[in-house]
Amino acid sequence: MDTKATLKMARITPLKAKRVIDLIKGKRAADALTSLRFMPYRAAKHVEKLLKSAIANAENLNKHVDIDKLKIKTAYVGQGPVMKRMETRAMGRANIIKKRTSHITIILTEEIKK
Repeated sequence: MDTKATLKMARITPLKAKRVIDLIKGKRAADALTSLRFMPYRAAKHVEKLLKSAIANAENLNKHVDIDKLKIKTAYVGQGPVMKRMETRAMGRANIIKKRTSHITIILTEEIKK
């Protein structure tokens, strides 16, 4: 059975979050948590918190789920709304600073050994 967790409006750019998500796709949840804990990227903290939430969702949905058998089925990052800020420049001009946000989704499934 699949369980899902979504983090919306994360204050990190989608490209930076995608770099971390691509490293954990297809891994077992426990291995992904370990690797996320030691990654030097700022997005790793967001993804680690989201993965813990997905594991908790799996536990609440099915009491008999084995946490060691959970695997990341899909993980993806979408672009959220962009906050636009003004920065003053010389001679009365202005620059627009785009502060991007991300929607991060992780779907877990229970690994079945055959």
